[in-house]
Amino acid sequence: MSGDPRPVGEDDLHGLIDGRLEPERQALVEAWLAGNPARAAEVSTDRVLRERLRARLAPIAEEAIPARLRVANIRSRHLYPGARWFPMAAAAVLCLALGGAGGWVGHAMHGVPAAVAEAPATQDAVAAFRTFVVEAVHPVEVRADEKPHLVTWLSKRLGHAVAAPDLSAQGFRLMGGRLLPAGPEPAAMLMYDDDRGTRLTLYSRVGDGDGRTLFRFAREGDIAAFSWVDGGMSYVVTGRTDEARLLTVAQAVDAHVRGLAPDRRQP
Repeated sequence: MSGDPRPVGEDDLHGLIDGRLEPERQALVEAWLAGNPARAAEVSTDRVLRERLRARLAPIAEEAIPARLRVANIRSRHLYPGARWFPMAAAAVLCLALGGAGGWVGHAMHGVPAAVAEAPATQDAVAAFRTFVVEAVHPVEVRADEKPHLVTWLSKRLGHAVAAPDLSAQGFRLMGGRLLPAGPEPAAMLMYDDDRGTRLTLYSRVGDGDGRTLFRFAREGDIAAFSWVDGGMSYVVTGRTDEARLLTVAQAVDAHVRGLAPDRRQP
């Protein structure tokens, strides 16, 4: 942990979003956010907004600099001294604008398909989503009307309390769940539906360590996912929906999980 005595401020949060913090300072900021869930949620929301901004600015950033703003052309013009600064200033402003936008959204590279491959739990969750969300007859093993049995069964198999949050406030109802393989360990998958054709899944399995991480956004084609680790468990919320809606679901799941008893290990 960093010995930097400075308190965490807005510059640190923006630096975290932009990926500009030194490793030790980043660890300090992330530890601070772990104890401040409201600010952590704001940072996650800003990351979603940055991803949208990055997508919108991508065509502009890839365009060539207009000929009238190229340094060689500006120098070749015969301008009176009082006006010579204007085109150069315009070019500088344009570069700063594009550079600033790139810095704000550049750290969102974890939102591209490569990030799914870099996060094993997310990769497995997306694969399970693709496999079972299209099932009309057998999307789950145990249906929601047997929720107590479902939660007890999955918790016993994982050796850890499995959360089955009520997401009705977010517009989703529990359909049920199933047990999945996750290498040598099992994983749990719960499926939800909004009764309008949109399904999402909550994938969970025992993770590494007992710490807490921030939400991490990833997208693979039309499938979006938010993942995080808390209390020794890895969680991934996956769905074919927009990032903002999925984020509200991830935050609701996180709030439910953090409301469980401190010792969530099963005997």
